[in-house]
Amino acid sequence: MKKILFGITSLTFGGAERVLVDLANQLCEEYKITIFTIYANGELEKELSPKIELKSLYRVSFSELSSFQKYFSEPLKVLLFQKTIYNKNIKNNYDIEIAFLEGAITRIISTENEEAKKIAWIHNDISCVFGKGIKAKIKKQIDKKIYDKYEKLVFVSKDNLASFEKAYPTIRNEKQVIYNYINKSKVLEKAKETPEIEFQKEVTNIVTVARLVEQKAIDRLVKVHKKLIEEGLYHHFYVIGEGPEQENLEALIKQEKVSDTFRLLGKKENPYPYIKMADYFALLSWYEGYPMVLLEAQILQKKIIITNTAAKETLQNYNNYTIAPNSQQGILQTLRQILTNQEKEKEEKGNYQNEDILEKIKKLMG
Repeated sequence: MKKILFGITSLTFGGAERVLVDLANQLCEEYKITIFTIYANGELEKELSPKIELKSLYRVSFSELSSFQKYFSEPLKVLLFQKTIYNKNIKNNYDIEIAFLEGAITRIISTENEEAKKIAWIHNDISCVFGKGIKAKIKKQIDKKIYDKYEKLVFVSKDNLASFEKAYPTIRNEKQVIYNYINKSKVLEKAKETPEIEFQKEVTNIVTVARLVEQKAIDRLVKVHKKLIEEGLYHHFYVIGEGPEQENLEALIKQEKVSDTFRLLGKKENPYPYIKMADYFALLSWYEGYPMVLLEAQILQKKIIITNTAAKETLQNYNNYTIAPNSQQGILQTLRQILTNQEKEKEEKGNYQNEDILEKIKKLMG
């Protein structure tokens, strides 16, 4: 039985993290699976099959670290002790080593080892994750050397592959697109659970599930929401998730005086009942990869609103969606039209071929 290691930052709530848990639970019937995380105590750890071994660099979650540790733990320790971390936790134990997310884990697993096949999984638009400025340029050059060390590169969307090739035209490693795996039956079953709060049925309810980070652009949603309320287009916006932007967003919501209609619900172990209750599911980010939550919304047959990002690739077999221009004004105009013309939206369930995806992944393993 082949021994496969998946590396990821942690198993907290997140799209890539949910994909990995569902995928590992399927593959552990045919392979010996180990998941190596930088931080422990992720909420999704308890969903792993007992057949899967879980190892962590830190024995606590990122949120449990002190401010000093948070600032220096991941970037500095990986930079200075990458090879030591790899040799102590990974080297010579696995046939295949897979870095399942961009960042520090990709750098750790890139450490040279001729005995293991190395695969990097890219979930985001690589041209956007670096940010801007001199630090971004330095990081881009470092990561070019990192990705060059991998035998195969897997992308979750064609758009992400195209973005990567534009950023790194000289990297000739084997590349492949494999869409995210999702457990449909689990989504449908968990959606039946009773949510902690009930939505008002007489108003339009919009839900988004996202980490509270700049990428997700929740701040511009607050401003758009305020404008629409002022125009008399009454609706409720619910955001499920947590992250470093939470305090800033809470202050903005208070400043715009929309606390009654724009609510941050925080982290939810089971977001599916809320998605199911919603009239619309929205993911109006600055940039995306191949978001799991959009696949989940399709399974629950939701009307979907996204910005013009790589996320549109998830909707290729789904008809019930709207794509907004990726700007505050574009989102405002799109939501204004939707809220005044709801009956024009169509409903159709997506067609998502899990078996094809599993076969592609098994073929990749060899």
